[in-house]
Amino acid sequence: MKSSKMTTTNKLLLIILCALLFSNASVYASDESDVRDTVNRVFEQLKSHDYGSLYDALPGSSRSRMSRDRFVNALQRAQGIYELERLEVGTIKVTGNLAVVDTVLYGSVTVPVQAEGKIVVQQYLVREDGKWRVATGDQGTIKKFLAANPGFAKGFKIRAPRIYVKQGDKWLEFSPPTNRPRT
Repeated sequence: MKSSKMTTTNKLLLIILCALLFSNASVYASDESDVRDTVNRVFEQLKSHDYGSLYDALPGSSRSRMSRDRFVNALQRAQGIYELERLEVGTIKVTGNLAVVDTVLYGSVTVPVQAEGKIVVQQYLVREDGKWRVATGDQGTIKKFLAANPGFAKGFKIRAPRIYVKQGDKWLEFSPPTNRPRT
């Protein structure tokens, strides 16, 4: 009789353990899905020139350093230089209130020359007030993010953005000219 009770207790513990594991897995999948949705939504806002909504997707620290008008005006001035076409979302790494997403943005450069281009960049997101906010262009937030979470980079290699232009059917990495002293 005692071994039957032990088996029932073990089964109950196993069921509880499985339920906890599956609930954590669904939270993780939900986080990844929320992060993916945020990255896609921000890309569509940028593509459609909805800069006011894009401003709302920034972390509070970014919004406190730059007014909505200044942010919107800066992006409007860049309009016409490029056209975004599509986004590929790759690996997503979520740890607590931090996320990094590998992305590739495709588009066309229109000024000074016309060319097909792509940017391979990691999107950095922080969760504030239950919402994912994109901190990609905010070096101060990213540095604080990495300093506060040194183990994060170990599980996900942090990389600088890379820009490519298409020549023929090959992608060539674009390296901006360096300022060399005149002799």
